[in-house]
Amino acid sequence: MQNSIILTITCPDRVGIVAAVTGFLSAQGGFITEAAQYGDPDSQIFFQRIVFRRGENSPDVEGFRRLFAPIAETFQMRFQMHDGARKTRIAILVSKFGHCLNDLLHRHQSGTLGAEVVTVISNHPDMRALVEWHGIDYHHLPVTAATKAEQEAKIIDVLERYGVELSVLARYMQVLSPELSAKLAGRCINIHHSFLPSFKGAKPYHQAHARGVKLIGATAHYVTDDLDEGPIIDQEVARVDHTYSAEDYVRIGSDIESVVLARAVRYHTEHRVLLNGMKTVVFQ
Repeated sequence: MQNSIILTITCPDRVGIVAAVTGFLSAQGGFITEAAQYGDPDSQIFFQRIVFRRGENSPDVEGFRRLFAPIAETFQMRFQMHDGARKTRIAILVSKFGHCLNDLLHRHQSGTLGAEVVTVISNHPDMRALVEWHGIDYHHLPVTAATKAEQEAKIIDVLERYGVELSVLARYMQVLSPELSAKLAGRCINIHHSFLPSFKGAKPYHQAHARGVKLIGATAHYVTDDLDEGPIIDQEVARVDHTYSAEDYVRIGSDIESVVLARAVRYHTEHRVLLNGMKTVVFQ
């Protein structure tokens, strides 16, 4: 989105917010191309996402931020303005299951991911050839219970060296420590191979098969200290019946995981996701 700026706002809900924001953009020569808002009746919080084009005499992104600050203060806003042409820098963390990684790398190579994958980190060497074939740096950082703190320190070093803005756990089969979860709060997306909150832990598809469920699915959510309890960004399901085997569940589930994770990454990198406590507002 060349010459576009994405404005996101979270603030207490009250009269006059939309008028103040749109009036400001008009006065600065901004042309609104996309707008969405939501007032949560429970929390009384207002959420807004606006995409606008800069006019001939409009300020740059930093100028817009500075000029908008008094309005933000008046309405107690938390706001961000993003350059629409700038791609988010992503690191993918993976273990031995490569379907989500492969899907994200394909989208990256074809230019449809809308973000820049700058590195891949893994606790196993299995995906090195695939990643390096795509011309992306691969960091093999093995981990044991005794070396977890040391390994996570190395992960942080890689993320900082590559200027990573979003970490994506693409079936990274390690539980992040509370310290790393806190450091990546709001900037780390996990794909959970189950339709939360059911069937947590090992082999959820086999658990689902044993229970004879009629729907299976996957959940993309932000990582928090509470395992698999972070704010949900996106979910998807598929209908199954008694004729399906556990292996069929795994196959179908893998496809769903790839789609849901890619969609969640896109929502985040297009700044469509706003946190609402333990929930999210997603402007699709």
